[in-house]
Amino acid sequence: MFKTVLFPINKSQETLAATEVVMDIVKTYGSHLMLLSVLENEVTEEDGSRDPMTSHEQIAELLNKVQSGFSKNGIEAQILERQGNPAFTICDVADEMDVKLIIMGSRGVGLTEEGPKDSITNQVINLSPCPVLIIP
Repeated sequence: MFKTVLFPINKSQETLAATEVVMDIVKTYGSHLMLLSVLENEVTEEDGSRDPMTSHEQIAELLNKVQSGFSKNGIEAQILERQGNPAFTICDVADEMDVKLIIMGSRGVGLTEEGPKDSITNQVINLSPCPVLIIP
């Protein structure tokens, strides 16, 4: 049913929480797992420091760490690093790789009246070429 599963990751607690669900689904359906991290275009904090997720090294380290965790549980995962707008990139990869399910954690950001359109999760739900499972 879910031949290929895409798991977009970042260093949030929500990503960690979603990991267990991803493991269960991949094992249950014998899915091919793809881990994706998106390098956003240069993002600077107000104090002038860079957001650590804009570093290739940070993303590579995160991808390898998460891949190792899956490997310890008997799940092989392909890793992908892309650059661009996270929501658009996630959906583009899902379309290119014929992904059957996207699983992602949600921070709950953008679920208020002030900014529902700004949420990456909300954008992925609206743009995705396949079902999206959101783990709160």
